[in-house]
Amino acid sequence: MTAAACEISGLSAIAERFDHVLLDQWGTLHDGRTVLPAAHDCVLRLREAGKQILVLSNSGKRASANAERLARLGLPRSAYDGILTSGEVTWSGLRDRTRAPFTDCGSACFLITRGGDCSLIDGLDLVLVTDMRDADFILLGGLDDDLAEPDPWRDRFTGAAARGVPMICANPDLMMFGAAGLVPAPGTLARAYEWLGGPVSFVGKPYQPIFAAALEQLGDPDPHRVLMIGDSLDHDVAGARAAGLQSLLLGDGVHRTTLAGAPDLAAATRKLAASPGRMPNWTMQHLSW
Repeated sequence: MTAAACEISGLSAIAERFDHVLLDQWGTLHDGRTVLPAAHDCVLRLREAGKQILVLSNSGKRASANAERLARLGLPRSAYDGILTSGEVTWSGLRDRTRAPFTDCGSACFLITRGGDCSLIDGLDLVLVTDMRDADFILLGGLDDDLAEPDPWRDRFTGAAARGVPMICANPDLMMFGAAGLVPAPGTLARAYEWLGGPVSFVGKPYQPIFAAALEQLGDPDPHRVLMIGDSLDHDVAGARAAGLQSLLLGDGVHRTTLAGAPDLAAATRKLAASPGRMPNWTMQHLSW
């Protein structure tokens, strides 16, 4: 297996090395407005080459909502084999209550989500509370841009942390693309709660439950024949390496201020990764065949 961050010009250069592909969404397939043309073509080429494709996202929303969004942006459901989100893994965990952190988190839920979306708790036996002081646990699924910074939450978080109220973060991403560019994502807010002393459980990349669920959905293939493609060293690459998968980092995503246009993308990636646990096998600027 490739040791560390070799630059390639297109996915066709390494296609014989994998049978299954896990594809991140934001910064990989689309920019929030449209599916990137080269990425769209690449997905079609992957299907033609017989690869099994699973979209793997840290979205705090359910899988069906993400599939609908991808279709609106230009990638129909027929173009890939399945989609798995951290929101879907969280919803299933809260439904089944068979493993931590879902077994003993209680039923009174303070939900933090984007745009008032409540699909993360639809059909679940939970009581939605509007005052954090009444909550058994905090469920962080998404953030509106104007509430992305930790400061507006400080007072409420300080009190909840002092009471030991657990938080389940269904989107560990640290940064996200907002209307004005990159803004803090739910993972950053969860880290702020953790810094105040609050107990936090993260669901999604780079944590292993979502990768285990992805491999199960793919039919439990040899992990070494699975390629994770994404734009985050912290989430896509670190999670893939921990799960024994191959990984490809795209420079034109969350690390674009450092990597986009780098004269030696592989060298810049190795410097940014800084440790073996965050080192991708390959790198290229954007997803293309």
